Amino acid sequence: MLSNALQKALNEQIKNELYSSYLYLAMSAHFEAASFPGFAKWTRIQSNEELEHGMKFFDFINDRDGRVGLLAIDAPPVEFGTPLEVFKMVLEHEVKVTGTIHRLYELALKENDYPTQVMLHWFIDEQVEEEKNATAIVDQLQMADDHKGLLLNIDHHVGKRGAE
Repeated sequence: MLSNALQKALNEQIKNELYSSYLYLAMSAHFEAASFPGFAKWTRIQSNEELEHGMKFFDFINDRDGRVGLLAIDAPPVEFGTPLEVFKMVLEHEVKVTGTIHRLYELALKENDYPTQVMLHWFIDEQVEEEKNATAIVDQLQMADDHKGLLLNIDHHVGKRGAE
């Protein structure tokens, strides 16, 4: 059974994951409006992944005989800027999410909650991948600088996500 502190923190993480989904969906809409279908596809897939992450926490709380309490989700921005600015925001956001996962793990350690620690290992590994992917895209966009043709090539490459 989950402690009250851990249940509260896991419910907060559901909110964080659902906000992440909203944020990436808003980024996808931004990219669609800016005629970058590849970046739009990447951020939309990311939105779906974040929703799945929220549901993993949702199911875990229920599996541990806890009580899910859905919290209000803030609205994400509507305008974002250039692809480089957006992906810098993606990286910053993923670093923030990594911090929340680490704090959850620290709480699970403090509470001697071994099942939660084990479940969080998946998220710890996932965040390494998320930060790596975002960093790679930021690096590529920085190399592209103002070369529009290269930017369109990166957009096309990023749009292949999910087709591999």
